[in-house]
Amino acid sequence: MAETPNMVTLTIDGQEVTVPAGTLLIRAAEQLGIVIPRFCDHPLLDPVGACRQCAVEVEGQRKPVMSCTWPVSEGMVVRTHMTDEAARRAQEGTLELLLINHPLDCPMCDKGGECPLQDQALAHGANISRFVDDKRRYDKPVAVSAQVLLDRERCVLCARCTRFSEQISGDPFIELFERGALEQVAMYEDEPYESYFSGNVIQICPVGALTSTDYRFKARPFDVVSTPSVCEHCSAGCNQTVQSRNGTIQRQLARTNMDVNEAWNCDKGRFVFGYLTADTRITEPALRHDDALTDTTWSHALTQAADAIRSARAAGPNRIALLTGARLADEDSYVAAKFARVVLGTDDVDARLSFASTTQNDELAAYAAETNTATYQAINAAKTIVVVGLDPEDELPIVYLRIRKAWRNNTAKIVVVGPSTGSLAAMTWRHVKTPVGGETAALATLTNDPAISQALADGPTVILVGERAPDGSLTTAATLSRQLNAPYAYLPRRSGMPAAIDKGLLAGVLPGGRKLADPTDRETVEKWWKTALPDTPGRNIKDILTAAANGDIDVLYLAGVDLVADSGSAELARRALARVKTVIVQDLARNDTVTQFASIVLPVTARQERQGTATNWEGRRQSFFKAVTPAGSAQDDHTIMSQLAMYLGHDFGCADLGSIQAEIAGLGRRDDAHPYPDVPTAATSSQVTVRPRLLSNGASLNVDVPSLMATAPTETVVIDTETARELGVNDGEPVALRGSGNELFATVTVDATQASHTLVVPQRLGGRSIYELADHDGVLDIALAVPVAKTNA
Repeated sequence: MAETPNMVTLTIDGQEVTVPAGTLLIRAAEQLGIVIPRFCDHPLLDPVGACRQCAVEVEGQRKPVMSCTWPVSEGMVVRTHMTDEAARRAQEGTLELLLINHPLDCPMCDKGGECPLQDQALAHGANISRFVDDKRRYDKPVAVSAQVLLDRERCVLCARCTRFSEQISGDPFIELFERGALEQVAMYEDEPYESYFSGNVIQICPVGALTSTDYRFKARPFDVVSTPSVCEHCSAGCNQTVQSRNGTIQRQLARTNMDVNEAWNCDKGRFVFGYLTADTRITEPALRHDDALTDTTWSHALTQAADAIRSARAAGPNRIALLTGARLADEDSYVAAKFARVVLGTDDVDARLSFASTTQNDELAAYAAETNTATYQAINAAKTIVVVGLDPEDELPIVYLRIRKAWRNNTAKIVVVGPSTGSLAAMTWRHVKTPVGGETAALATLTNDPAISQALADGPTVILVGERAPDGSLTTAATLSRQLNAPYAYLPRRSGMPAAIDKGLLAGVLPGGRKLADPTDRETVEKWWKTALPDTPGRNIKDILTAAANGDIDVLYLAGVDLVADSGSAELARRALARVKTVIVQDLARNDTVTQFASIVLPVTARQERQGTATNWEGRRQSFFKAVTPAGSAQDDHTIMSQLAMYLGHDFGCADLGSIQAEIAGLGRRDDAHPYPDVPTAATSSQVTVRPRLLSNGASLNVDVPSLMATAPTETVVIDTETARELGVNDGEPVALRGSGNELFATVTVDATQASHTLVVPQRLGGRSIYELADHDGVLDIALAVPVAKTNA
């Protein structure tokens, strides 16, 4: 139980306020509605007192103090610029000094209209300038990175950017150099500013010193319409503000939610909205004729889709399957789950891309009704964090920032279970080194290590399980959670996966943590949906594709999934898609699956073009809203499925967003969790771990912002020292990766802490899927060799 903080009472401008001991004066004043001017202060950064703008008078002190660094004390009497002439003059003097060299270019500055310096000069500054000499000038802009530009003469040396880079993101590639009048923000010549979080320094810069390459000179804050939204690129659930002008998105900003993303976004969520207007965007329905896709009407496309589904259902059971790829919003996921069982008459559904076993379905069904799940706040408070099958910086960047915050503020002990530590290497307290697939067994015996056992017992502890953890890891984490009375969580990478689990987009799993095989669960859903459900649990993605490749599937319905690029075996995906009679694709953008195999293409709206709800990894449901008009005649996913249901003679009952949300609420959740299944703990035979990268060309949502991709880290293959010695390669040297008759090329990173004879590979290399090296069963049996050629063709 948290201790009650000591409280102190003080007086500010004649008003009494009681706050916890240690509160900074500037925060105490805010509780009274008194806003003290400031530049360097930020509530999520350590105080530094650099700008000197927040001066106040404190009785008993010989001179003004900086309210952003001064803690309160009992009986303190404070006078701000509102009631004290000395404090007002101090602030006016600071402003005058700041404006000596600051250019008066507000009409052309990107910060114009939302600039604290502009506002404070108007509110607190003098209306004349005594400075008559030439202002300091620099060449501009300086490219801090491909994404961030610096106008040095505008900088007020608040150190917000450098403190963010050091304290929050841990990417200290920018720093304040020189001293006195020559002091300025600069970067290291041999270390470019490559950070997944660089856009945050643009947003928190209190002047126009740091600006965005892509937003520069595009709009003014008073010209844009701001719409609250939720990021769609991972399951973190970051809050955003989408700003549009004349129906086009100009920029996306982090929207403060202290319970979720605090005030931060990763660069992908901030900058990658260009895919909405890219050449690859699908805007009209299309049908394939003579091996080419031709635009058509919605009526014709839905008629053709309905005919194909009727024919497949008439041919017998199990001839239709639905794969979703886990990008759907909550309402879409629910409608898709209902559409599969009621309209398609199948339980052959899967929202995953990896070739997971049906055992994992049972684990996820049990987890869907769990209550003791972790949250961001639990990570904040943790003193020990156990991480399994998760590389948070690449998979859920904001979770990485929370882990780093706990490590930095709480000296939290990070325990990583698995072959490698990945992005947590510098923070890892204990690396429980395992072979690939050995995480479950290691987690089950974690308390056998006395040091780890003591840390877990001391608490508070939180257990985080990623989607790359093998079968049994979630079950074992749940057991450990109950032993320790510590929260745990499953953290899938894709944004729609929490909703897919909760709404029943897995074979044998029904909405609300229910199971098809449970008679009570089955009866509950059948009564609600007014239909009989399929008799037996369906197949997972691997079995569906295998059946399709054997000619046993007539219709594959794909909602937001590029099977060729992202499924566990590119070879099996291609064979399956080539054999299926009708491939219905409901998606945003043209990809390999669309261009090569789609029979019917149905364009869908993007997150920013519609309204809905998104559930993040915590289980937190958040609303997003329509910011711009949909491209072409694109429609929401749930609307398309509801219309297709009508074409097939089903009054679906999901006509609009409100009716879907009411139906979800009415069906509710299972009252208690299913027991976790018995699971194997033996390691798999593979020694390859596939790690998705945050910035990777060719992912399911096209990343086509050149300035963003220029900041992406080099795609490397990580090997252990023994493998490197046996292969005869050193760090940074090229290797060839061979498997299933294909070959890819990469440079190596040698990690001395990695488990022996293991290989960590990015999901894509040079725009090509690593699963091109997988066999029919999705097994990556990769052979490494010193290459002759060194590029991926």
